[in-house]
Amino acid sequence: MIKIATFLLLTALIAAGCKNNNIEINGKLLAPANGVFLYLDELRSTELITVDSAIIEEDGTFLFRRKIEYPSFYLIKTDETNFLTMLLEPGQNITVKSYQDSLNYPASITGSKGTELMNEYNKRLLKTINQLKKLYDVYIQNLGADQLAVVMDRLDSLAQIQIDDLNRYTKEYIDNNLNSLVSLVALYQQVAPGEYILHPEKDIEYFIKVDSSLSRLYPDYEPVKSLHEQVQGLKSEIEAQKLRSPVLYESVQAPEIALPDTEGDTVKLSSTRGNIVLLDFWAAWCKPCRDENPNLVDAYDKYHNRGFQIYQVSLDKTKEAWIKGIREDNLDRWIHVSDLKYWQSVVVPLYKLEQIPNNFLLDREGRVIASNLRGEMLQRKLAELFKN
Repeated sequence: MIKIATFLLLTALIAAGCKNNNIEINGKLLAPANGVFLYLDELRSTELITVDSAIIEEDGTFLFRRKIEYPSFYLIKTDETNFLTMLLEPGQNITVKSYQDSLNYPASITGSKGTELMNEYNKRLLKTINQLKKLYDVYIQNLGADQLAVVMDRLDSLAQIQIDDLNRYTKEYIDNNLNSLVSLVALYQQVAPGEYILHPEKDIEYFIKVDSSLSRLYPDYEPVKSLHEQVQGLKSEIEAQKLRSPVLYESVQAPEIALPDTEGDTVKLSSTRGNIVLLDFWAAWCKPCRDENPNLVDAYDKYHNRGFQIYQVSLDKTKEAWIKGIREDNLDRWIHVSDLKYWQSVVVPLYKLEQIPNNFLLDREGRVIASNLRGEMLQRKLAELFKN
């Protein structure tokens, strides 16, 4: 029995010692050019280091082999604008097929679950980018037209819908892959150079989520350590910003707002004192705002007779769009105000708005009780406040 146990132990040790840390990338480029080199870059901290190169054979095939110790990001590229990002793990054999000029959108890729997940995301990203390009084409076609301002307003609304949809998709993608390094890549995706889908300040909860998960799983991986440092810096900045922006604190008086309603009469926020008030920032062009409006209608109908009021401030550009949104969503039962100045509205710096929908729940003296309550969170808070 002892000999058998010893044999099994030795077998296990040998198996562990022979763990395959090699990766192999077999590729084929469709319609390849002659004499083109491919480069293999490794992501180290915040920089890319070229670690290998290969010439593309006449039939389009290429091969990379490398030894790695833990999951890591690598890029195959022809140049700085044409590359495929891969998440590779020890022991993987990857097969890639792609057109030479569009490595980032391969025709097929197998053998690397992480890379397949990134390819799935890239396809969704490309769909949005193509939609935005179509909107830009419409803008170009209407340059010089009398109705250009109206067209631009509509195009802005449609573009925002596309970006908001991609923002939601990205967050769902991260939630579904929190234990994978692909969530790290998703944090930094762009629809155009410098136009990020997630913003560290506005979407900090997702940066914190990814940092918490990956720091536990890959504490020594340089890109994860860089994210952790970024998140720590963001947290410090937010704390400092709170000191500069007291409206973010609970129990602080909400700054006064005095803007025209749909009839042109000025209505002050302070006129709602004596009620529990939802100060809500929205716009007719904002799809997430419109999606939340039925929840506001339900909350208003439940609690208005018990002292609940909504003071809704629009960031619309035109009165027509604003009133149309109110009418379509059946919102005419509460207070609506706007200066129709879009993101140049006086309320934006006053309440430090960076995105909508955004809201503050105020007590009967106009002090902040809570912020950004939507959906079931709003319903639960109101039920708590009105339970007696």
